[in-house]
Amino acid sequence: MEKIVLPDIENLHQIDVYIANGGYKAIKKALSQSSDDIIDQVKKSGLRGRGGAAFSAGLKWSFMPKTTDKPKYLCVNGDESEPGSFKDRQIFEYNPHQLIEGTLITCYAIGAKTAYVYIRGEYHKWIKLLQKAIDDAYEKGFVGEKMKETFGTDFYCDIYIHKGAGAYICGEESALMNSIEGKRGYPRVKPPFPAQNGLWGCPTTINNVETITNVPKIIEKGWEWFANIGEPKHPGTLLFGVSGHVNKPGVYELPTGTLLTDIIYKYAGGVPGNKKILCVIPGGSSMPPLRGDQLEGIKMDAESLRAAGSAIGTGGIMVMDEDTDLVKVLARIAHFYHHESCGQCTPCREGTGWMEKVLKRILAGNGTSADLDLLISIASNIEGNTVCALGEAAAWPVRHMITRFRDYFEKRVKKEIKLPVKNTVHSMRHTAFPIE
Repeated sequence: MEKIVLPDIENLHQIDVYIANGGYKAIKKALSQSSDDIIDQVKKSGLRGRGGAAFSAGLKWSFMPKTTDKPKYLCVNGDESEPGSFKDRQIFEYNPHQLIEGTLITCYAIGAKTAYVYIRGEYHKWIKLLQKAIDDAYEKGFVGEKMKETFGTDFYCDIYIHKGAGAYICGEESALMNSIEGKRGYPRVKPPFPAQNGLWGCPTTINNVETITNVPKIIEKGWEWFANIGEPKHPGTLLFGVSGHVNKPGVYELPTGTLLTDIIYKYAGGVPGNKKILCVIPGGSSMPPLRGDQLEGIKMDAESLRAAGSAIGTGGIMVMDEDTDLVKVLARIAHFYHHESCGQCTPCREGTGWMEKVLKRILAGNGTSADLDLLISIASNIEGNTVCALGEAAAWPVRHMITRFRDYFEKRVKKEIKLPVKNTVHSMRHTAFPIE
């Protein structure tokens, strides 16, 4: 199977090696065509976003206005703050020039002359590696105004790295734009959408690092080639970051539609000690978990996982064996989303802390079965009631973990004691609001 994003070529991060292997030919080919042709090819290829939403990349590009007096921008999202996700940094380290070339092609297609690569603040090593690659590309005349001379065209594009401060919320596209503008990383109310009102009020497109890195190969080999890899409705390869209780954790590039059990047992070497799998989170910590006894036949693509009651997310597969304490897992996940909530929306700001508090109570052995219903109720009231998807990211793990592993959680809590109701206050304190 040919790898698209992380090919097995030694020292591909070096610009001379990348050029020797056909690098920067795709941008030259793209510049010989119209921007509409490029967008059409990416649409037909079926390339979908690799950052979580799996939205059509070509369709997103087509939202950019054709004529405007304002400058246009591209934001390449490399925030990668989802727990369980560690794929994009592999691109920064091992194939940065294909990302750069994809950025140039995307900018040409949407009419942008400036691109920002937004990278999470903790990625010091990978920021340096990508900056070195960008500097080398500038020196060779593949980026910046020298592009006019190199490719004999009027088009040119500048690429800048913007280092985040380590906030999960800035992975959300509008919070990312606020961060680049120097503002607090609050998500914006939509509409208007970034294509109409993005960076500094100008038309903006935001794509994930892995998404953009696929683009040069689509232009080079044709949309038909890409569309015939993996699942027809979600074609191409995906970078699966496998972690947890497996013998060979790591990043595996495989066609979409690969069986989840094959990824765990064939590629990641199975579970240490041949233990049974209790739970798998298939796409990063915010995705609904799957029971270990219900994994057979599940394919790793957007449509198949949706049918299984979860989502592809960032492709971060977190495997937990039969000895895992799911209460600890869920409490840790709840703590993360409570800590990372920006606080703009009341349901998320208050609800994430409330869920963490209840889970800690259960973890301490003081929870009751009523607490499980309370957690589901809190999660359900967060979901769909926030400006951005962090509300869902916090709610889904709690609601689905308890619903799908209710038998497990019931063993960890005390049965609710029915006390005689004397007054309203007494009733509330022993049901919906247990005393600490």
